[in-house]
Amino acid sequence: MAAVTTRTARCTIVLPFRDAQATLDDCLDSIQQQTMRDFDVVAVDDGSVDGSAALVRARAVDDPRICLLQPGRIGLVAALNLGLAQAAAPLVARMDADDVMLPERIELQCRRLDQQAEIALVGTQVELFSDAPIRAGYREYVRWQNGCCTPEQIAAAIYVESPLAHPSVMVRRNVVMAAGGYRDGDFPEDYELWLRLHRAGHKLAKVPSVLLRWRERADRLSRVDPRYARAAFDRLRARHLIDEPAVHDAAEVVIWGAGYRTRQRVRLLLERGVRPVAWIDISRKKIGQRIWGLPVQAPSWLDRRPRPFVLVYVARHGAREQIAAQLDAYGYRVGLDYLSVG
Repeated sequence: MAAVTTRTARCTIVLPFRDAQATLDDCLDSIQQQTMRDFDVVAVDDGSVDGSAALVRARAVDDPRICLLQPGRIGLVAALNLGLAQAAAPLVARMDADDVMLPERIELQCRRLDQQAEIALVGTQVELFSDAPIRAGYREYVRWQNGCCTPEQIAAAIYVESPLAHPSVMVRRNVVMAAGGYRDGDFPEDYELWLRLHRAGHKLAKVPSVLLRWRERADRLSRVDPRYARAAFDRLRARHLIDEPAVHDAAEVVIWGAGYRTRQRVRLLLERGVRPVAWIDISRKKIGQRIWGLPVQAPSWLDRRPRPFVLVYVARHGAREQIAAQLDAYGYRVGLDYLSVG
């Protein structure tokens, strides 16, 4: 394993890869074309059997900022933690071998973190690209994600879906190391880290510019690995929601949404001790009924004092915005009186 240079750069780019020969050239080109030059690269070969490692090694001959580590097949989380451990810079940027940085990405993210000491992590807006048609649902997800830029917007959306594209992120190394780095388990490692940082009180933000071209492909981990399945996200959210102070300390919790899928996801909260007092639904057929012994109420029931804490379990993006507007009209405050849950 090659030794990392002793020169301390302003930023270290951590680039894990495995069998990425087809896309690594474009990725490395985009890194080397950054307007800010004061960075180094820790490229971690996770057991490639193609020409990926040789490609990186050849680049490193001409660019001493690039360091190749070859620990063998250790898995993505271990590769990420190895990259973090070897990073010498105070700021660490993530990158994936099949994506492309725009030239100002590293400069603008470093500038944001230099100017705002209260921000622990900063991502960017992204642009999808693919050799194949991109599904409408994924385009909608990226549209939603690109709309989450300020710390307040990200905090309000953190339990809906991951509001940050992992390869777009730059983080303060001391913060992520103090949090224990990435964790391995039956969950998406990036989203789990965002939730952990959020729960620890760190502010997450985003440069409101497209600075990463994010490749969509059918064989990406988020498509084929069970750690990125909907059930894994639901379990992860439930584990963190029960300790969210606004939920944990609420005198009353109600659930907006009484459909079958919502009830199955709410079971995960019940198993962890959350005891809702009512369901909220707009369906006239459901209002007045009891589900699991709890009454189903119309939204107008929430216009009262004291306010309960509302968990909005409605998946459709447009519907969530409408519900948020209604709760705002009743005087509810996002994060303090309600949260949307994906």
